[in-house]
Amino acid sequence: MRPLPRIMVAPNGARLTKADHPGIPLTIPEIVEAARACAAAGADGIHAHARDAGGGHVLDAGLYRELLGELAQVLPGFYAQITTEAVGVYSPEEQRALVADLWPEAVSIALREITAGQDDAVTRAFFASCRDHGVGVQHILYDAGDIDHLARLVGQGVVPGPDLKVLVVLGRYTAGQTSAPQDLAAPAARLLGHFPDIDWAVCAFGAQETDCLMAAHALGGKARIGFENNRLNSNGTLARTNAERVAELVTRLGTKPDRAKGRPRDLPTGGA
Repeated sequence: MRPLPRIMVAPNGARLTKADHPGIPLTIPEIVEAARACAAAGADGIHAHARDAGGGHVLDAGLYRELLGELAQVLPGFYAQITTEAVGVYSPEEQRALVADLWPEAVSIALREITAGQDDAVTRAFFASCRDHGVGVQHILYDAGDIDHLARLVGQGVVPGPDLKVLVVLGRYTAGQTSAPQDLAAPAARLLGHFPDIDWAVCAFGAQETDCLMAAHALGGKARIGFENNRLNSNGTLARTNAERVAELVTRLGTKPDRAKGRPRDLPTGGA
């Protein structure tokens, strides 16, 4: 299984609409174009939410299959991660069914959602199947309780320990959904105390997103950036596109994007 990308863009999330920002990609062509532009800006992967005809979050295997196919055509080799986010609607059974319908290369799964009310034997069988099908699971962790829960499940063999990948989320459940670099110290220490060699990344809600991701980089973590968590640049201006957010992080990291990635001639022509 491939490691997490150094920079993963999260361009839309589950809840945002064009009313929140006109650049939120909702249709498959819009998501693919966002991925192409972000790849050109320096992103190595995408965390994408499929949306239905009305723009709503949906765990639809057909839509995800179409999206993954378009991404593979336009950006061959680009890391493409789907989500099982419940949004208070989908059950663990429905989340597992989506993954089993697709067996994608990569999927993000909130640990607290997939285990809610579930017998450990069911959870163990699901994650074992993901491993056997080569699915790179990134466990989404929101707080210290989630980190300790993962450590227990790994210790009990419910979650496979090898190739363990996580995302530490900053600010999701704070007032106003904001975060600051200092918020990372405690969860990072807790995570690395349990798993010193883990493949981990951070996403951060609010205007200090880039500063939080730089703090993660300093500790050996990777970054997930984009409109799902924040639409503001570090200087307080509204970013026009997801690619603008990626470009700011790339500049701060001091890396140069591969301008050969995501050329305009590779754009798909289909609709969704």
